[in-house]
Order: sequence, then C-alpha cells, then structure tokens
Amino acid sequence: MTLELGKRVAFTIGALLVFRFGTYIPVPGIDPVVWEQVFRTQAGGLLATFNMFAGGGIHRLSIFALGIMPYVSAAIIVQLLTIVIPPLKTLKRSEAGRARLETLTRIFAFAMAALQAYGIAVALEGVRGVVSEPGAMFRVSTVLTMAGGVVFLMWLSGQITVRGVGNGIALFLALGIVAELPVAIAGSLELGRQGLLSFNAMLGLVIVAAALTALIVVMELARRRVPLEFPGRQIGARTIAGRSQLSLKLNNAGIMSAILASWLLLVPTLAITLATEEGTPLWRTLTAWFAAGQPVYLICQAVFIVACAMIYTALIFSPDAAAEDLKTYGGLVSGVEPGEATAEHIDGVLSRVTLLGGAYLALVYLVPELLIRYAQVPFYLGGASLLIVVCAILDLQAQIRGYATISAATQR
Repeated sequence: MTLELGKRVAFTIGALLVFRFGTYIPVPGIDPVVWEQVFRTQAGGLLATFNMFAGGGIHRLSIFALGIMPYVSAAIIVQLLTIVIPPLKTLKRSEAGRARLETLTRIFAFAMAALQAYGIAVALEGVRGVVSEPGAMFRVSTVLTMAGGVVFLMWLSGQITVRGVGNGIALFLALGIVAELPVAIAGSLELGRQGLLSFNAMLGLVIVAAALTALIVVMELARRRVPLEFPGRQIGARTIAGRSQLSLKLNNAGIMSAILASWLLLVPTLAITLATEEGTPLWRTLTAWFAAGQPVYLICQAVFIVACAMIYTALIFSPDAAAEDLKTYGGLVSGVEPGEATAEHIDGVLSRVTLLGGAYLALVYLVPELLIRYAQVPFYLGGASLLIVVCAILDLQAQIRGYATISAATQR
C-alpha cells in the first residue's frame, strides 16, 4: 500500500467511525429507557428496515436517526426532474450546472429531513413518558438536531468521496446495515436455541443469503459487449484496423428502479387502504390482496421493478445518440449498417440486457420477502440492504485497485 492510498484509507475509516459514534448520541429531551421499551414493542417491518439503514440510529433515537436517506431520496427526485424538465437537463452538460443541481439536491434533502424530524417529534410527544418536556422547544430542538445530522452526513460523505476511497453515501448505508447484522444474527440464534427456528431453516437462510450475494456479484460485474470497428490506422507499411467495444452494464438503473417501483406501488396501496374506511367488502378484499408479502403485492412489485428498469434505462441511454456518435467518428457495429440500423441493433441488445437486469433485481427483492412471509424467519437483511452492501464493497475494491495501479505506474 502506497502512502497516498494509506492516507485515503485512514481518512475513510476515521469518517466512518465518526458516523458510527454519532449513532450513539441521543436526541435531547427524551428518555432512552422508555424509548427502548417502545421500540421493542414496535420493531419489525419498515421500522426495522429504516433502523438498519440508519445503523441503529432509530433504535437509539440518535442525532443520526434519519441517516443519509433524505439525501438519497432528494438525489433521486432531482435526477428524475432532470429527465422530464428540459432546463434542468441542460444543467447536467456543464460543471457549473452540475454544481447547481447538487445545491438543489442538498436543499431538497434538508427540507425533507426537517419535515421528517418534525413528524418524529410530534409522534414522540404522543407516546407517554418518552419526552420529558413536550412542547415547541422540544420540536424545534429535534428538527435542528436531526436535520443538522443529515447535513453533517452529507458533508462528511462528500469528504469521503473526495479525500478517501469509495462512495461516501454508499459506505454510510453499507456500514449501517453491516453494524446491525450481529443483532439480527444473535436474534436468529436465540430463536434457534428456544426451538422456534429449526436448524434446517437457519441453514437454509445462510445458503440463500450466500446464493443471493454471489448472484449480485456476478450480475453487477456482468457486461454485454458490442464489438465496434473504426477506420484503420497506417503504421509504416501496415494498415491496422481499429477495434473497440460498447460495454452495456446489465443493471444500468442500479437500485433506482426498485426504489421507484416501491414509490409507485405505495400510491395505489395507500389509496386502497384509505378507501377501506368505507367498509365495503370489495375494498377490504383489495386491502388484503395488496398487503405486504401477499402474492398479488409481490407480483405487482416484480412487474413494477422490471418496468421501471426498462423505462429508466431508456431515459438515460439513447441508442439513436450512440449510433450518431459512432457515425460521426467513423465507427460502426460489426456486421451492421451505420445509421438507423445501428440504432435499432443497439436498442434491441439494450432491451434484452435491461430485461434480464430487471428480472435479476426483482428476484433479489422478492426472495427475502418470500422468506419472511412463508418461511417465517427473521430475515431483515432485505434485497435492498444486500444490494447496497455488495455494490459498496465492489466499488471500494475497484477504487483501491485503481489507486494502487496509478501509484505503481507513477513510481516506475
């Protein structure tokens, strides 16, 4: 390890330790003992998932309870707006424009964090014994503390990206998930000791987790390479034909398509739930069908994930633009006529690749849901969590290798 790489690794570890330490600093004005009892009675489902993303910050109701998720949500919203709003789309083409988009993202993130923190403060005041002195001062202090924690994590994640190794946001999310793994494993072992979870079920859980991890590694590294040809170059008395490849990632949308699918599925689910108050048998039946873990809900989730992957990839990658660029530089796809035929060929390849990538994402998301629903195991490391951890590790590994290669080339 070179000196430069060592400094970057040390800075990254230090920043992650700061994040971890912050998850143990509680919000002022609450009784941690009472909140611990409340959390244990309510833990499970979405609360357990959010607590894992926050590295246990919700469990301890810390200043980092919101984690980095408000910024992630704001970034997704701004990215979608740049696709549908032409003035914002033009900002992506220049460095100054991208800086303005980043500022807009941070403003959105702070606003979302403040609203979430205010909602948490009001909810805590409704639980007897949690808040020592309810009132306006408690709400203001909670909003400033939690929203300030999000702002600090945004800044710190940016410092990791610039001065450390890896992506700061991905590392924060991955660290929060990994830090909560021992608790989930201990809970599973305790259930096994009490006889509530059989040895075969525990072994099957380990095998499924390992298989999903291997699948994510293979699929995230998978590429579909389209061979390209360029005009030959004259070197001495020989003419050497130029050859290259158009590398298409299997999962272009990343975790974005799954998040969008969850948001889109949440709208009809909430509408059906609210309409159920009328008490009609039809609405009650629909509510039962669209409950989390039910077959209809899982099928809709899988369809939405694949559809969002296809739509998002079509928005961020234009086969027509790629074909036009190839024509401009004198390149062509091997065995395909330039122009419209090239665009159609790239579009066909991209559609098949994206369909496979969407199906893979749906599988990764549905397997944990099926385990929770039908195998009745405490499998709280869901598909999103597993995908974030594996992708963060792969990105970290690639950056470390890149820095090591650059350092070795410089020393020669």
